[in-house]
Amino acid sequence: MKRVISFFHSGEYGWLKWIHQLENFFLYCCLFSLMLIGVSELSVVQGVLGKYRVAGAENLIRHITLVLGMAGGLIAAREEKLLAIVSIRDLLPEKYRSGIKLFTGFIGIGLSFWLGIASLEFVAAEREFGEKLPIGIPFWWFQAFLPIGFFGIALRLFLRNATTLPKGFLTAGVLVAMMVIVWQQPAEAPKIVWPYLAVLGLATLLGTPIFVAIGGAAVLLFWGQGDPVASVSLDHYDQVTNPLLATLPLFTLTGFFLAYSDASQRLVNFFHAWAKQIRGGEGIVAILACAFFTAFTGGSGVTILALGGILLPVLIAGRYRENEAIGLLTGAGSLGILFPPCLPLIVYSIVSGVGMNEMFLGGIIPGLLMLVLTCIWAVYLVRKSGGQRETFCLREALRATWEAKWELVLPIIPIVLIFGGFALPVNAAAATAFYAFVIEAFVHRELKFKTSLRKSLSECGLLVGGVLVILGTAMGCTNYLITEHVPDNTAIWLSESIESKFLFLLSLNLFLIVIGCLMDIFAAIIVITPLLLPVGAAFDIHPMHLGIIILANLELGFLTPPVGINLFISSYRFNKPILDVVKFSLPVFFVLLVGVLLITYFPIISHFLPGLFGP
Repeated sequence: MKRVISFFHSGEYGWLKWIHQLENFFLYCCLFSLMLIGVSELSVVQGVLGKYRVAGAENLIRHITLVLGMAGGLIAAREEKLLAIVSIRDLLPEKYRSGIKLFTGFIGIGLSFWLGIASLEFVAAEREFGEKLPIGIPFWWFQAFLPIGFFGIALRLFLRNATTLPKGFLTAGVLVAMMVIVWQQPAEAPKIVWPYLAVLGLATLLGTPIFVAIGGAAVLLFWGQGDPVASVSLDHYDQVTNPLLATLPLFTLTGFFLAYSDASQRLVNFFHAWAKQIRGGEGIVAILACAFFTAFTGGSGVTILALGGILLPVLIAGRYRENEAIGLLTGAGSLGILFPPCLPLIVYSIVSGVGMNEMFLGGIIPGLLMLVLTCIWAVYLVRKSGGQRETFCLREALRATWEAKWELVLPIIPIVLIFGGFALPVNAAAATAFYAFVIEAFVHRELKFKTSLRKSLSECGLLVGGVLVILGTAMGCTNYLITEHVPDNTAIWLSESIESKFLFLLSLNLFLIVIGCLMDIFAAIIVITPLLLPVGAAFDIHPMHLGIIILANLELGFLTPPVGINLFISSYRFNKPILDVVKFSLPVFFVLLVGVLLITYFPIISHFLPGLFGP
């Protein structure tokens, strides 16, 4: 039996590889459809297309985003890249890991199966309405990807666990039997909901994917109250078809087009040509390049992996010691999160209901503050080591500017289109992605379909799929908490327990840094924002300023020992022991902590630009 399961799971056979390629191709089609339909809605393009415009484009984009999220989640399960918090399983002795994997696998399979059943009930109900898009496609065709995705994820989790554990036949039988037993809803369900939730919490700490934890909690809570579990899928559908959500995959796609071309080298050359006459200019170059890159990729891991090999020799040539250079790059890898159109800003805007334009404006000055503080530290390091200035060459600077001209225009496109009122955020994001694709694929000819283009699309789909599955399942849990007044009661309790706003903000900083250390930034935003909004209101903190505080602290969490994600990525990228990377990065951590505290306690830093340009 184990050999049979391995046959289905390994992907070593031609027909299974063909299925994987078909899944990937479907993902590529979803991404390009989003981009092209979004571009077609620009007023300039509409005039060209005339009567050939896509009918109901906005509605179609929303539903393609739904399909993209489930397809990406299904592929993320295949590649074992579903987002999870830091697992304590790897810290335990080897002899316990197989049993723990069976336990977490069962939880993941069972709750993915539940989410599939809930989605199936939702689709069956929606099919009765018979609503269609303007192009004639029924809504339920798109909604059907919810159960397809969850059942597919459950199957892949099952195959993975049954393959890696001994006695595959027995393992498979136990997993299926336990799943069926759990699905039988006893008459006294409310009494066992909390024990189930405790088991789910333990499984989450041991490595169960975050969407399983959040979506499973929602299913259990609705189930315990006797409410239809299809409510979870309805909330998932409403959240993932949010009109603004398509900006997330589109801006992500832009970043990966840059990551898989030579854009990073051109940008580094540009910044170096203009900054090299400054003592410490190489450090400033590294910081600016990382911030530019992160603003589009949204994930510091991508920035360190893409730029680390280029920037480390530049810093060492500029008289930085190797340990100082690695520490600087590890810290700079998370800069850019507060600059538009970075994805965490978009996710917070969608979850909190704060306007995207307001979040974009609110993040600029705090982002610049973090940037300037890091640059000051970089200059101090090289002055301490006696680094010398290079001679500025105008001809070289102009040549580097000319070579990077297409990439330098990139951040201007969404800013002009959105703030100039020429396009909605989704259409601006589509135009940005389309521009990046044309430049890197046809002008520079660096995105090749068989290699770099396919990698950029696949990595984008994996990231977006993991985030959208969490975002959708979190909505059911959030609505339950709101219905039960949990955030409001928490706000009342905290306001009665902590009278000082200063003490509350300090506690908030510590809490968020720990969360940022343990959780992926997107998952953290989705989970904690609904809980913190009422608490922030109780202490008279504006939701936009609260969002900037959250993001700035989560940015610092990337560097927080012992498990900040930047530390591990730098350790891998620069082939250094993790403890050495922690030691190298601590000075930058404290520099950025100063910025976080200033952002937290001086709201004017976040409010200045929204107040100046807002309505």
